Amino acid sequence: MKRAILAIVGTAAGLVLLLSFKTHPASSSGTAAGTGTGTGNGGDTAAPAPSASSSGSAGTGSGSKKSSGSTTRTVTGDSIDTRWGPVQVRVTLTSGKITKVETVQVPDGNPRDQEINSFAVPQLKQETLAAQSAQIDTVSGATVTSEGYKHSLQSAIDKAGK
Repeated sequence: MKRAILAIVGTAAGLVLLLSFKTHPASSSGTAAGTGTGTGNGGDTAAPAPSASSSGSAGTGSGSKKSSGSTTRTVTGDSIDTRWGPVQVRVTLTSGKITKVETVQVPDGNPRDQEINSFAVPQLKQETLAAQSAQIDTVSGATVTSEGYKHSLQSAIDKAGK
C-alpha cells in the first residue's frame, strides 16, 4: 500500500514539473525589432511595448493605383509585440476586397519559431482571403502568433477604411 501511494505522489509531482517546464526562451526585444525583415517604411521601427495590444507606429505603407475603375491600396498594419516577437502584416485591397496578404514580421528567433510559422502563416493568409476580415480562426499550436496576426490585420483593415 505504501508503494502505491508513493508511486502516485511521485507520478503527480513529475507531471506537475513536466507541465510547468518552459522550453521556449523569452525573445529579446532588441534583436527581434532590429532584424532586417524589411518593413518597406524607411526603417520605421516602433519601440517594443509590454502588451500584445500595443500599436506601434510602423507606418501605413499605403499607395493607390487606378486601373479601369478599380482602386488598389496596400496598407501595413501595426507591429504587434507578442511574447515570442513582433508580428506585422500588410494587406492589398482592390476595390475594397482583400486580394493579397503578406507577413512583414513574424517571430523567427529560433528553428521552432520558423517551423511553427511555416505551417501557420499560410493557413492564416488563406483564412484571411476567404473571410475578407480579421475574424479568422487561431491556428492550433501557433496561438500567440495567430493573435498577433489578427490584431495587426485588423489595424491594417482599419487604416484602409474597409
